[in-house]
Amino acid sequence: MAAGGRPATMRAVQYGGYGGGAAALKFVEIPVPSLKKDEILIKIKAASLNQADWRIQKGLMRPFHPKFPFIPVTDVSGEVIEVGSAVREFKVGDKVVSKLNLWKAGGLAEYVAASESDTVSHPAGISAADAAGLPVAGLTALQALSSIGTKFDGSGTGADVLITAASSGVGTYAVQLAKLGNHRVTATCGARNLDLVGTLGADEVLDYATPEGAALASPSGKKYDYIVNLTDRGKWSVFRPQLSSNGGRVVDVSPNLGNFLASVMTLFSRRKRLSLVILTLGKKELGFLLELMREGKLKTVVDSRHPFEKAAEAWERSMSGHATGKVIVEM
Repeated sequence: MAAGGRPATMRAVQYGGYGGGAAALKFVEIPVPSLKKDEILIKIKAASLNQADWRIQKGLMRPFHPKFPFIPVTDVSGEVIEVGSAVREFKVGDKVVSKLNLWKAGGLAEYVAASESDTVSHPAGISAADAAGLPVAGLTALQALSSIGTKFDGSGTGADVLITAASSGVGTYAVQLAKLGNHRVTATCGARNLDLVGTLGADEVLDYATPEGAALASPSGKKYDYIVNLTDRGKWSVFRPQLSSNGGRVVDVSPNLGNFLASVMTLFSRRKRLSLVILTLGKKELGFLLELMREGKLKTVVDSRHPFEKAAEAWERSMSGHATGKVIVEM
């Protein structure tokens, strides 16, 4: 038994079927999960919501996922209170950050069993909320920027890059990482977030509701070497005219059907093309992001913090599509 004892039960938030939004979330009292030999038991301090969490509830992966009843959320930070027999990297009392397995999730609860392979140490000096914001959003931004050859050590010469939905959870990290790569960044967001995105490092910021913003037209008249698209409303027909004629490329994190087709049609193009990004980064890269955060080179923009008892309010805020940065639930 771990120091301090393993509780028998815990509070968790779950839903029992597709749809229903925040109203379908229910608090339950269930047994604390038992551990496999390669797992650790985390007492959760903070969890962050991602679009995928509520899109899965809406039926994004229907009928394959999830198995009901389901405890959602994959991004958590907390403290280890028990370790499996094969765990070597962590011990009771360690502070950790985990990107839980998508198929099991379980982050909206007081405790969760996490694989050692999905978990990294939580550096001192970083709050639980800031750390919990990183896994999916930070890794998605990192993968998108890495896919265009970004060097984050300051050695790169950079390129002209447009980042859409720059005030979103992924977007706020993407702008910062792009500037670490010496890119010249144009970003789009809503009018209320123009100043914020500028403070994150964007050289030019466009209000997407204006004609210029809708056309993604740079105020300085430049064309983009790369467009990092983070919104499912982006269209290849709008991206294409703004790309550099010297091999400009769209990196699409949130493709709609039209952009998926464009990725197929431009697959072998030597000039303008669209490529899809699917998150595959994991433990090593999450550790890299936390180190950047520890060094003060990267920060989590927190939209709102919600106590566990008001998890439904956090869910509703995330579903609204108006969050600036990350929505956090604190236990």
